Amino acid sequence: MATNKQARAQQKRRYEQFQAKIAARQARRQRRQRIVAIVAIVVVLAAFGAFGMVSLQTKDSAVPVASVTTSPTTSPAPSPTATTASGLAPAPSLAEHRTWNATITTNKGVITATLDGAAAPQAVSSFVFLAQKGFFNSTSCHRVVTSGIYVVQCGSPDGTASGGPGFTFGPVENAPADDKYPAGTLAMARVGGNAYSMGSQFFFVYRDSQILSDSAGGYTVFGKITGGLAILEAIGAAGTSDGTTDGAPVAPVLINEVSVE
Repeated sequence: MATNKQARAQQKRRYEQFQAKIAARQARRQRRQRIVAIVAIVVVLAAFGAFGMVSLQTKDSAVPVASVTTSPTTSPAPSPTATTASGLAPAPSLAEHRTWNATITTNKGVITATLDGAAAPQAVSSFVFLAQKGFFNSTSCHRVVTSGIYVVQCGSPDGTASGGPGFTFGPVENAPADDKYPAGTLAMARVGGNAYSMGSQFFFVYRDSQILSDSAGGYTVFGKITGGLAILEAIGAAGTSDGTTDGAPVAPVLINEVSVE
């Protein structure tokens, strides 16, 4: 029979064993918590890095980039006729492989351009289709870039650099192999790295610019300014509303009407 001393010793050992198990469980729990915390930090840093790269691609490479996935708010979505990248877009055949004349009436004056339906049939068919539907009427040119590249960007239905006609198309057409866009170029804006993200947004080049290609290529050149380049030069010279080199024009630039023939 165990003596009182032996019983107390056994109880002590059992208590120490129980405490050791508790300590082991706590240590395992702490290790798991540390692992979870480390994983969470890695995920956050990875996400931040990805966002940073996207931001650098959009801002520092200074390419005309625009979202074209939101339905327009100032005009009803058109009734498209052919499927391309997303939604229904007008068929390239609408461009008729011929030269079109466009008249863009703005609050700053009239800009005229020729549209090359042979070199960029999909882009021209889209522009002609939207112009005929009155899509561009009463919209604003939301962006001017005054350093590195020299462009005035228009075609966002809500004037916020987002929104489009309810469809997107691609791929890139008629992009210059040397990435050089001379003054007077009329080209399509798109999302960086996405050749199938073109919609309604386009840009005028008011001064010779080199716009570097990205993983999707260059930018679709679909027309050339034939009159009113001085209007765009004046918009560029006036700068941006916040004093930066890439932002909204210092004074609103409004498209009253676009006609094509």
